[in-house]
Amino acid sequence: MRAFAITAAATVLAGTSPAFARDLLVHDQAQYREAAARLQPGDSIILADGEWRDAALILTGEGKEGQPITLTAQHPGRVILTGQSSLKLAGRYLVASNLVFRDGHAPGDEVIAFRTDAKHWAEQSRITGIVIDRFNNPDRRREDHWVAIYGSDNRVDHSHFEGKQNAGAMLIVVRQQGMPLDNRARIDHVYFGPRPPLGSNGGETIRIGTSTESASDSHTVVEDNLFEQCDGEVEIISVKSGANIVRRNLFLKSQGSVVLRHGSGNIVEDNIFLGQGVAHSGGIRVINERQTIRNNYMEGLAGIDFTSAIAVMNGVPNSPVNRYMPVRQALIEHNSLIDVARVTIGAGADAERSQAPRETRIADNLITGAGGQDPLRLESDIAGVQFADNVVDAKGATAPGLARQAVTLARAKNGLLYPVDPALAALGARRDLTPITREQVGVDWYAKPASRPVVFNAGPVVRVTPAQSLSAQVAAAAPGSVLELADGSYPVTTPLAVRSPLTVRAMTSGRATLRMAGPTLFQLEEGGSLALDGVAIDGADAPRRPGNAVIRSSAQPMLENYRLTIADVRFEHLDGAPGFDVLATTPATLAGDISIRDSAFTGVSGTVLALAAETGKEGWYGAEQVSIASSQFDKVGTVADMLRAGTDESTFGPRFTLSGSTIAGSGAIKLSGVQETAITGNRFQGSGGIQVTHSVGSPHTMISGNSLDRTPPPTVVELAYKGPPRAVIADNKKGL
Repeated sequence: MRAFAITAAATVLAGTSPAFARDLLVHDQAQYREAAARLQPGDSIILADGEWRDAALILTGEGKEGQPITLTAQHPGRVILTGQSSLKLAGRYLVASNLVFRDGHAPGDEVIAFRTDAKHWAEQSRITGIVIDRFNNPDRRREDHWVAIYGSDNRVDHSHFEGKQNAGAMLIVVRQQGMPLDNRARIDHVYFGPRPPLGSNGGETIRIGTSTESASDSHTVVEDNLFEQCDGEVEIISVKSGANIVRRNLFLKSQGSVVLRHGSGNIVEDNIFLGQGVAHSGGIRVINERQTIRNNYMEGLAGIDFTSAIAVMNGVPNSPVNRYMPVRQALIEHNSLIDVARVTIGAGADAERSQAPRETRIADNLITGAGGQDPLRLESDIAGVQFADNVVDAKGATAPGLARQAVTLARAKNGLLYPVDPALAALGARRDLTPITREQVGVDWYAKPASRPVVFNAGPVVRVTPAQSLSAQVAAAAPGSVLELADGSYPVTTPLAVRSPLTVRAMTSGRATLRMAGPTLFQLEEGGSLALDGVAIDGADAPRRPGNAVIRSSAQPMLENYRLTIADVRFEHLDGAPGFDVLATTPATLAGDISIRDSAFTGVSGTVLALAAETGKEGWYGAEQVSIASSQFDKVGTVADMLRAGTDESTFGPRFTLSGSTIAGSGAIKLSGVQETAITGNRFQGSGGIQVTHSVGSPHTMISGNSLDRTPPPTVVELAYKGPPRAVIADNKKGL
């Protein structure tokens, strides 16, 4: 084994003899353990450039102010920790910097932890210049956290966290008995990069505490960070403790909100939210007492209900600590809410959340609605809310302190919109707000974002004839490829494994037929997405036994959310055996988007979209968004069976739309736990109808303009959902 290299520099402290700060260059884990066993204030362990696989690094010691004990890379970004690697810190004045975690996952519950065990944690310590990029457990249901801050007076700064796809937060501040509760943590200048929807609770970007210790103060500061496309769940930052500050952050195209979920006396100020019309892009949700929301700028936020630009919640009288403490003594002032879909006072009001906000002041805010619509919703008693000097640029209900008038805006040098009328200059956010830039966050040696998804049709177009092996062509296809099929018949006996975005299209619509001779035609594996265009799929030669599926998600957990697009496709003869599905989903997989248009399904014994594989109370589900348009379903067992179980309210989906289609001689559409449903302008003939169950969240259901011939009327069952009616069933006509 090579000895590690040591260099030393003498430093003289006042009143002491010279001390030597050593730089210890180590090349493997054995050398690291030897060096780490005898560290003194000012020492640095330097990891040699290269891959460090399955490295369990522990950094302990007692540094001093101005003389920290440091762990760093030989060159920034050139030390890559892979496999089951982790870092734990315990002691005082410790610094870890310039490391990259990639191509692996944590061996336990945390990638980086500011503790080694329940009795030893870090204080006055820091991680900086750390990159964690898609360092995910292969099972999306397995929860871990990337950074766990224990102890007190610790800092995470100038780091880059991107691509978390399994359950658990990117960063948590841990508050538990036996450890400091007054954390005084600082999280600043971090790039929080894209995180796709998780499809369950547990997809926060930052969480500060839990409900258990939420009655005490953490004094954590989250400032000067950039959150880009952080879409894991409805809570981007979940505050579950008191006396925290969230300020000067930029939220860019992110679904979700800053949520003051538990704890009181928090401040959210000087933040900028730019939704750019992204669905569910939200602002700030207010719960509990003495919360201050001031000088925030919000533009283009499309969220409603819980993800409104500002949502002031109704509370639960005498609430247990893990539910919704009533809002009291909130101050919401000098915020600009520009082109927003919704501002909600009394959000979540229902039989349980019956306590309206009290002793709350909403003043000097400027509000304009998206598309000129009125964004303001007053969903509970507002007697306990004092409005003062607010202006809303939309027609609607008036109240003292809530003026309705037209507002002309102009974009200032900081890129934000302000009123041109001098009489309105004092309203909304200050004009000295400055959005933080990409250059100011993260590190300058790692791209932001580090990766961009491969899209359909981004690769080469490959012409295929019936004389060629379709299986071989699929196996050889580059990401984003298009396989263009010449006219003819393509028998397929074994599943076509799709491991990257792939388009299969007919050169002439309807003239290329895939003849399915096995139990599965397409198998979507990790990284795979599929687009079918203009082909015909015939299942007459499939096995005569139950359980066939044209498209099936992987039997193994999938981290990446897949996409399925079906356009101008004809499916037929999928009825030679019971339970023959078009798409059969599996647990621990999530379709980010399913789109069907201009397609025909004839003779399907099973379900076209079988999206009910996740049945547990945890609330996982199989598809985020489904849209079906201008398609025909004839003699189909079930058009769609979509399930979102559980009762947690932390997800956006599932969402389901069906329009302009004909359903004849077919079974029901079954939707349970779906959050947004729109079934409009369809024709049902001798079919099982529409069965909707509201069981969680604040579901919105629209069933209108449909023709129902020999088909039962739609049913909506309110199961565990406690809120006001959210279903609109209108203008559905019996007969043709």
